[in-house]
Amino acid sequence: MSTTPSHEDFRNAARAVADLAADHLAGVADGPVWQPMAEADRRALLELPLPEDGTPLDGLLKVIERQVLSAPMGNGHPAFFGWVNSAPAPAGVLATLAAAASNPSSAGGDHADVHLERAVVRWIAELVGFPAAVPSAAKGTPGGILTSGTSMATILCLAAARHRAAERAGHDLRADGLAGLPPLIAYATAETHSCVRKAVELLGLGSRHLRTVAEDSDGRLDPAALAEAVAADRAAGLLPFLVVASAGTVGTGAVDAFDPIADVAEAEGLWLHVDGAYGAWGVLDPVIADRYAGMHRADSLALDPHKWLGVPVDCGCALVRDADTLRDSFSLVPSYLRDAAAGDFGWFSEYGMEQTRPFRSLKVWATIAHKGRAGLVADIARTTELARHLGALVEADPELELTAPVHTSIVAFRHTGGDAVNHDLPAAVQARGRAFVTGAVHRGREVLRACLLNPATTEADLELLLAEVRSAARELTGRPSAS
Repeated sequence: MSTTPSHEDFRNAARAVADLAADHLAGVADGPVWQPMAEADRRALLELPLPEDGTPLDGLLKVIERQVLSAPMGNGHPAFFGWVNSAPAPAGVLATLAAAASNPSSAGGDHADVHLERAVVRWIAELVGFPAAVPSAAKGTPGGILTSGTSMATILCLAAARHRAAERAGHDLRADGLAGLPPLIAYATAETHSCVRKAVELLGLGSRHLRTVAEDSDGRLDPAALAEAVAADRAAGLLPFLVVASAGTVGTGAVDAFDPIADVAEAEGLWLHVDGAYGAWGVLDPVIADRYAGMHRADSLALDPHKWLGVPVDCGCALVRDADTLRDSFSLVPSYLRDAAAGDFGWFSEYGMEQTRPFRSLKVWATIAHKGRAGLVADIARTTELARHLGALVEADPELELTAPVHTSIVAFRHTGGDAVNHDLPAAVQARGRAFVTGAVHRGREVLRACLLNPATTEADLELLLAEVRSAARELTGRPSAS
């Protein structure tokens, strides 16, 4: 029996799923932030049998309502402070359904999603002050591409850096691989996101050749230490080629000093890549925008619209100063067959690994267009303001201590009860269901890290978080609750 729905069946189901999504979003703040799934519910999903006969659309919606939306991760709640996972922007939610209804491959061609992606990539560049792609195929034109996230964007950007280094050394990397090249050396701090090491390993460079550069007292890459490390590696016959700076580390939100790092990179012929996955959007807040001075000088910038902007997952973006280098790293179309007409950047599939690419740009466009620059600025400024307020609350609390300055919208702090307590605190707070915070190790100490991305969060939510931390710590240590 055919289960292909009629147009009317689909219309009714689409209206029902819209109501389901709206009810879910409306009720998020009234429920617990997160709760462990009951074992029976977990097993029910894990052991779902493959159906022999099809399920009608209304039956699918019942499963979604009862077994999926009933057990969320928690990131939509205003008291969720874990990791770097945002609440979904409503405009992006709507656009996701419309994009799926169109269901193109955004590899290239002449259809709306391809041109819209070029526009939103330009919007992203303009928002963060990076050289924006222009309608020109001239040599050295900036460009970019949407990806699944910054992890993939980092792979693309570092592949371009590797390609340029090999080309400058007179080596045909794509034909001969790394054999015959001196070891290529990259530089980053200990706080650099793990996606950088993954990219270095995947690209065949080897994590042994990813140097850890010293940080200053604020956790930022030390340009003098970078220059010293590069000089030592050159003297040893190695080939320095890349430095990775951060526009907001995930541990503390620290933003590197880009101008002095860019000066070293230019003097030494290094590719400067900026990991802006979470934090690059902070440049939109006038209060902290000066911390991002020089970010525009990078050769590449990777960032996630699905983090601070709230675009529904998944959506990252790789921006490059010279799109030709990225294209030369991946394209299998011979250069003499490329259309050099003005405005033609070729197919997106020439700039990365994906051939069939999803229609990511519609939800980015909808999220940015719905808010406008002013709305995005207001949201980001609100969350950084809340972070500074939370930092002040921590400093005023005798049971807590701030472990790093509040740079962006991440607050790293700890309870005075010691490492064992701080190690167990995140899970203890999460299990209570009223607030959600995660842990990390910063400079050898267990800390809590609260990430504020949701502009709907209030000062009361911050006070609740700290109350939950104090109460959970007392339970862990067996101390009596405060009266």
